[in-house]
Amino acid sequence: MARYRRRKRLPSTIRVPRYYRRHPLFVAVVLIIGFVAFLGRDAQRSPSAPVTGSDLDRYDGQTFTVVHVADGDTVDVDAPDGNETKTRIRLWGVDTPETDKSPTGRMFYGDEASDFTRSALLGRRVRLLLVADDTRDKYNRLLAYIVPVDTGRLFNEILVEAGYAYADPRFKHPHRERFLSLESNARAARVGLWQSVTPDQMPNWRRRNAAK
Repeated sequence: MARYRRRKRLPSTIRVPRYYRRHPLFVAVVLIIGFVAFLGRDAQRSPSAPVTGSDLDRYDGQTFTVVHVADGDTVDVDAPDGNETKTRIRLWGVDTPETDKSPTGRMFYGDEASDFTRSALLGRRVRLLLVADDTRDKYNRLLAYIVPVDTGRLFNEILVEAGYAYADPRFKHPHRERFLSLESNARAARVGLWQSVTPDQMPNWRRRNAAK
């Protein structure tokens, strides 16, 4: 007669409780519920999920990291915007010369302005300040003043003060007169682009304004 062999017991560290061995259906249901909950949490974190809320609620006074510099007056920060994983920021009240990435082509001092913004902002933490009644431009870019956390100064005004940007008076904003004054000072001191820029090298909007 064959000797009865006792089944080896699992180590206590991996032993399955007796209740679960007797109720496998319950275990399966628990596992399914847990898996569905995990998928739901993952979907909530997905960058493709649209972000809701007003621009003021989501951005004004908030701090983000600059993850890309498109040119002297346009950057991206690490905040989802709609279905996008980043938010594109157009700096309020200034206009830097275009680079060769622009459809209009490279302008005088465009590369210098872009390099200055890249060295000053890329990878840095910045605080965004918005104008309540005017938060987007016609390209749906977020309009903002940018304040690097480590300096506490409006970067928009630094661009004008150092001669990397023109003060753009076409649109009203709280610092409009301040920027125009800074441009006047930069022009008188012949700093940045004001060292040698000629009227035909300036943006079209500025040439049109000068002709009026």
